[in-house]
Amino acid sequence: MTAIAERPAVGHRTRPLALVGAYVSLTKPKLVELLLVTTLPAMMLAAGGWPGTGLVVATMVGGMLAAGAANTINCWYDRDIDRIMSRTRDRPTVTGVIAPRAALTFGVMLAWISLVVLGVFTTPLATALAAVAMLAYSVFYTMVLKRRTHHNTVFGGLPGAAPVLIGWAAVTGSLAWPAVVFFGIVFCWQMPHFWALASRYRYDYFRAGVPMLSVVAGPVSVGKQSAAWAWATLAVSALMVPVTPQLGWIAGVPLLALGIWYVAESHAWLGRIRGGGADRPMKLFSVSITYMTLLSIALVLDVLF
Repeated sequence: MTAIAERPAVGHRTRPLALVGAYVSLTKPKLVELLLVTTLPAMMLAAGGWPGTGLVVATMVGGMLAAGAANTINCWYDRDIDRIMSRTRDRPTVTGVIAPRAALTFGVMLAWISLVVLGVFTTPLATALAAVAMLAYSVFYTMVLKRRTHHNTVFGGLPGAAPVLIGWAAVTGSLAWPAVVFFGIVFCWQMPHFWALASRYRYDYFRAGVPMLSVVAGPVSVGKQSAAWAWATLAVSALMVPVTPQLGWIAGVPLLALGIWYVAESHAWLGRIRGGGADRPMKLFSVSITYMTLLSIALVLDVLF
């Protein structure tokens, strides 16, 4: 029955442009865009300025392809549960627009191209970090942990924060404390960010049998843990300026202000949960995206000015 359901209807033909769009959608472009938001500031911090257009383009393209590869393999593997969830049931691997084997081939191809681009134009360390991040997300997170433990999100946060390390390593060929701290900010930030989204779609995950925290724990527990990770985000953010001598008030003030905002919004969500009314988790989710975007802009501006 699954094999039949995965095939498009007889006589159905997808137009070339629509097929290209379907393949692009497998890479989850919005998620890739969010990941790359942290790559440029990491590169500029490492270089103490503009690291060079060629290097920036190569790193961003390589990183985009690496993230797209991991996401595509995730879509290929999760097509059975994606069919059950309202948020994902229109993915081309579910509707039959793209056959499973074609999706897997596309993902593997993107992975190899990304490593070639990074290997030729950046550094061995950046290339190795990208390879580890792809394996961590597409294999250990997607295939091993996602369906077995609610700790999957914490592990998935490691490859999610990897673009910071990849960007830094692409410039210097090594890592340093500013890269580690920036990595820590992005890592901690992801927990409230994703748990808010998972809470919005908790019933979908429940139906699919995926043990996200919002499925196995009560809403108050999810809210408390999200608030704790928001505090961790603020705490790690406070370390960014001390370990990065070239940063000043242009980044320092937003780092603290945005962290406080993130903490306040996480507690506001917890308060709505405890109040028993509409908890509106997507408000925290939207704030989290704005937080990371503004944080990255502040870091870039500080390096430039």
